[in-house]
Amino acid sequence: MTQKETLEILKMGHNVFLTGSAGSGKTFVLNKYIKFLKENKVGVGVTASTGVAATHMNGMTIHSWSGLGIRDFLSPEEVFKVLKKPQVARRFKKTKVLIIDEVSMLHSFRLDLVDEVLKAFFENNLAFGGLQVVLCGDFFQLPPISQGSKKADFINKSKVWSGMDLKVCYLSEQHRQNKDELLGVLEDIRSGEIRKNTLDILQKRFDGVVESSVATKLHTHNFDVDRVNEKELRKISETAKSYQMQLSGNKKLSESLKNSCLSPERLILKRGAFVMFTKNNFDTGYANGTLGEVIGFSDSGLPLVKTFSGKNILAEPAEWSVEEDGKVRAQVRQIPLRLAWAITIHKSQGMTLDAAEIDLSRSFVEGMGYVALSRVSSLSGLKLLGLNNMALKVNEEALFLDKELKEASEKALSELKKLDDEEKKDKLNKFLGKVEKTEKENVSTLKKTKLLVEKKLSISEIAEKRGIKERTVVGYLEKILAGGEELDLKYLEAEFKKSRLKEIKNAFLKTKDTKLVPVRDILGRDFSFDELRVARLLLKK
Repeated sequence: MTQKETLEILKMGHNVFLTGSAGSGKTFVLNKYIKFLKENKVGVGVTASTGVAATHMNGMTIHSWSGLGIRDFLSPEEVFKVLKKPQVARRFKKTKVLIIDEVSMLHSFRLDLVDEVLKAFFENNLAFGGLQVVLCGDFFQLPPISQGSKKADFINKSKVWSGMDLKVCYLSEQHRQNKDELLGVLEDIRSGEIRKNTLDILQKRFDGVVESSVATKLHTHNFDVDRVNEKELRKISETAKSYQMQLSGNKKLSESLKNSCLSPERLILKRGAFVMFTKNNFDTGYANGTLGEVIGFSDSGLPLVKTFSGKNILAEPAEWSVEEDGKVRAQVRQIPLRLAWAITIHKSQGMTLDAAEIDLSRSFVEGMGYVALSRVSSLSGLKLLGLNNMALKVNEEALFLDKELKEASEKALSELKKLDDEEKKDKLNKFLGKVEKTEKENVSTLKKTKLLVEKKLSISEIAEKRGIKERTVVGYLEKILAGGEELDLKYLEAEFKKSRLKEIKNAFLKTKDTKLVPVRDILGRDFSFDELRVARLLLKK
């Protein structure tokens, strides 16, 4: 599927799983869709499984956005506590679309926790409380980290996965790798069957000379990265210049940004230092991963970098932000550089590197070799420093899923191609109409609903006549009552078994409140939020 076709599906409001091989442009598509949503004033929650991935889109981790933090389990009381956080409640209320990037590293149980909290907040049994959800990631890349005895399952093992009615968009284009032997190597790794030819190609890269004079070393462990960078910087006898990161806005969020940002809190540079840009700035001429050398400093002390493509760039301070509703909630400001003799493979995920020397001799998890090798554009930019038995392995479940995902993507594409331009436009307008709906309802809409109630029509009959969903009818009835108007709803009691309505009534009396979450905690999941909302209408009367 192309990026254009994927954007068309997204703009129709479908829940989407966006996937594809490394370099296929997944984050590019997300950024295009986020821009579209903001231009149309649609509230969007931009999140990722890790802080590094979140900074690529000026978002925050899904853990922070959802208010869950590092919890692995939520009791009913804890759900209620999360929903009582003012900032979380305001965030949820303004969000119509939720994006979660790098979901290969997100635990299945955590996706279910997000789903549980959103269902409770919106009092809606639809997946994620009815929000459009866009999940993005590649199961061949780094998996969730195991936590003690708790198994690290991909999100397809979550309870909510099968109830999302997902459209799978499997990107087929390649925007990072050139059509040389490296692309074949990566496709071989994804197939799970490493041929002798592939091993021969990689074997040659142990003695490979990269085109760049210096290449970033990718290591599996932080200790090795820090050791290499500090050692190389000490070798340079030039005067050091130091740049301190500036933090502003919400303290917790800015601290999270600081820890996630690829530029360090204290950046120390010298003329001759090998550096990497840590942010995209295409107008200035660099991207996240562009390599170069510090060739001097401006009169104001800013580093001048000569990239390996021969371009001289003055590295001015840049900002990394967490944005919500068009407002900056937290921000860090730093020179968009880091020492780049070495970097961890985990932090490299999502980057495009000009050249890399990769040590996979201590690979400890499936997908690590695939992520590392796919950072470079061609074999000419790759030198291997080590390789172990784990390095070229991919997750067996990812192999099994890949075929299913490709078939699901073909089905989604086939359905898209059956629509003409007018039908696509109509679905787009309906989606925008749905997500932009304000609290202020059209008066005639409520009047029409009230007239049908006066005729003693059931909720399902009203929904059918109005061409709307039953939960929308209930919402209209709630608004009518909230406006102080009278409604005779006693006839709706026939939709309940007497014993069931009595159970619900007792639960409401026990909580001494009209909120649904505490009532459902007492009654259990056998009682849906939709059923409780109807019962609440009757009990109010």
